[in-house]
Amino acid sequence: MVMWPAVSLLGFVVLTALVVLMGMQSTKRYEAEKQAASVVRHPAPESAARVTAAATAVL
Repeated sequence: MVMWPAVSLLGFVVLTALVVLMGMQSTKRYEAEKQAASVVRHPAPESAARVTAAATAVL
């Protein structure tokens, strides 16, 4: 008689823990991608000079 409520409660706790773990993993992946995308990439100085010279030559 007490077994079914206990099994139901245990299943609920296990499934809730699974959802929380999946959410934590997804959040960690999202934060890593967001941080990688926010890194500012500056062109190398000589390549920037070439682009400027080429743009000036075209004008």
